[in-house]
Amino acid sequence: MNQKLGVALVLTVVLLIVVSMSVFVVDTRQKGIVFRFGEIVYVINKPGLYLKLPLVDNVRYFDARLLTIDSAEPERFLTNEKKNVLVDLFVKWQISDVQLYYISVSGDEARAQIRLLQTINDGLRAEFGSRSVHDVVSGERNAIMEEMRKKANRDAVKIGVEVRDVRLKRVDLPQEVSESVYGRMRAERTQFANKLRSTGAADSETIRAEADKQREVILAQAYRYAQTTKGEGDGKASAIYARAYEQNPEFYAFYRSLDAYTKSFKSKSDVMVLEPNSEFFKYLKNSKPAK
Repeated sequence: MNQKLGVALVLTVVLLIVVSMSVFVVDTRQKGIVFRFGEIVYVINKPGLYLKLPLVDNVRYFDARLLTIDSAEPERFLTNEKKNVLVDLFVKWQISDVQLYYISVSGDEARAQIRLLQTINDGLRAEFGSRSVHDVVSGERNAIMEEMRKKANRDAVKIGVEVRDVRLKRVDLPQEVSESVYGRMRAERTQFANKLRSTGAADSETIRAEADKQREVILAQAYRYAQTTKGEGDGKASAIYARAYEQNPEFYAFYRSLDAYTKSFKSKSDVMVLEPNSEFFKYLKNSKPAK
């Protein structure tokens, strides 16, 4: 009985070992290939529990996630102006055909990255060589990235991967080029500022001349209005005086004489030489004591 129990136990252990060697799991982050004596038997693209022949089949797993290639050092490219630019980029890629990926690069991620970087660098060299510094720095940057993604993807499908995105993190000028570019930019800005200043000065003179002209016109109109008003007032005053003179001319002559006496003899130092029978003393000579 004990012998049978021992045999059953051994068989159970062997069965468990065989089952464990026959079952494998592919999780959501992976894809797999089952090999039999080094030959591909089938490809696994979906996660789950799978079976294989123990001691005959072996499984190799591949990363199915979105992978990143980040350049360690900026690459130097030449623009159509014969000026160097330093480009720092990264690439997002993913295995699309795991069997072709294994056949092309032996499933080696480093080899795949080298292949993709070579393709992208060659494409960027061509793209930058047909554009100016301004275009690659800001003007057509998005267009360059999209074109590079398409070009890289056309080559990537040959090794079973898909390029999802190509991004230029930074496009800088070398130090010697930066100084030249910034100097030219400063000269352009200075020229533009001087043009604005001269235009502003001309506009200022025009505005000032127009203001002076309007001032003279306003003063002339005001003077004309004042003289007109004064003339009208003098005319009305003369009319009033004339009506008053007509009522009593003798009294008005007397009043004017008194006013002349007052103004003539205002100061003790005033001297006036007149004949005794002068008309000026008419009312002094004819005056009578008051009753």
